[in-house]
Amino acid sequence: MTTNAVWNAEPEVLADLLGELFALMRSCEAAIGAVAVGIEQRGVMELFGYRSVARFLEHLADLPRQAAEVLVKRARQLHPGVGLDGTPIPALAPEVGVVAREGRLSNPMIDTIVSVLRDTPLEHRDRVERDLLGFAADAGHKQVAALGARILAHLVPDGQEPVETEPGRPDRELSLRRKRSGVWELHGRFDDETGARASAVLDALAQRRATDEGPDLRSPMERYGDAFSDAMDLAANSPELPMQAGERAHVMVAISLEDLKTGIGTALLGDTGTISAAEARLHACDCMVIPAVLGSHSEPLDVGRLRRLVPPGIRRALYLRDRGCAFPGCHRPPRHCQGHHIRHWSEGGPTELGNLVLMCAHHHRLLHRSGWDVRIAADGLPEFLPPVWLDRRRKPRRNNLHEPLPFAA
Repeated sequence: MTTNAVWNAEPEVLADLLGELFALMRSCEAAIGAVAVGIEQRGVMELFGYRSVARFLEHLADLPRQAAEVLVKRARQLHPGVGLDGTPIPALAPEVGVVAREGRLSNPMIDTIVSVLRDTPLEHRDRVERDLLGFAADAGHKQVAALGARILAHLVPDGQEPVETEPGRPDRELSLRRKRSGVWELHGRFDDETGARASAVLDALAQRRATDEGPDLRSPMERYGDAFSDAMDLAANSPELPMQAGERAHVMVAISLEDLKTGIGTALLGDTGTISAAEARLHACDCMVIPAVLGSHSEPLDVGRLRRLVPPGIRRALYLRDRGCAFPGCHRPPRHCQGHHIRHWSEGGPTELGNLVLMCAHHHRLLHRSGWDVRIAADGLPEFLPPVWLDRRRKPRRNNLHEPLPFAA
């Protein structure tokens, strides 16, 4: 319907049109769910090389992962499935699935009915499903939720029997996120024991320090910020710190030789941060400096056929070139990645930069078992060719999420 038609149509006509479009949309989503469950039963790994249907839908339809997982989880409740041992699994709400494919139920309504049926005793489930569907024809999901609560109060007056479980894991959460300004934000919550230990460590490191220049005028928050930085230094220098990608945990500072000599310019800190060249010179006094000669194609590094595992020198060159997982759309930083031989080492592929690409574990496995291919383009950077079912032309794709080196040619 055009804009003029919308302006000229009667309100009833517009409402009817929207109702029809919503019904069509809901019917299509229910059908997608049915197909997704069918793919899951046949084996998404065997069909498309993905470890889950949600991951497959994420690439096929450009769905956010969480939305794809919710779609598949909802569909499993409406359609029968098959267990890992081949045992049939009946649908929790088969009648809801039928009505959903007719486009008559919203997702909140489906979730509400499924939630009630999950707590309904098995012998009453069919009747409760029919009652809720009958009521849903003329009511919203909130009203159906209220009716379901009354039904459960009658059928299960004492509530669900508590399940004996092991003591729960301590409540620990932490997020560390870099903002565009270059400032990192830290948010977290911890159980009492962890919080007490963290407080004791930071208290010890955050004490005021009088110097020859006078008293310590830092605010309490500044002192605790400096204490956290000191705690990270202590952890990084601990001999018990686990190895990462075959090396001790470290932060890589990338800078051109000229900027390092003059102290003018910028250096790349870690995966996305930047520091001044002068600061990089300070760090160079107290760290291992590893020169890397990188031309436009980064071609000089080569260890031939002597080694299958990627040595530290070439790994660092991969870090500098790919800046993280090279798979399109992946945000994983270099420290979460591993080197992949484009031409497999077992097939004669050399362990050199032109035959390697940096990939996270998930996309590394995906590349080995699906229709995706990778190659090094003429400019020396990796590009990926999607499988035919995703793009019949197989137009090459690149990851544009990682920022290039600030001084790259």
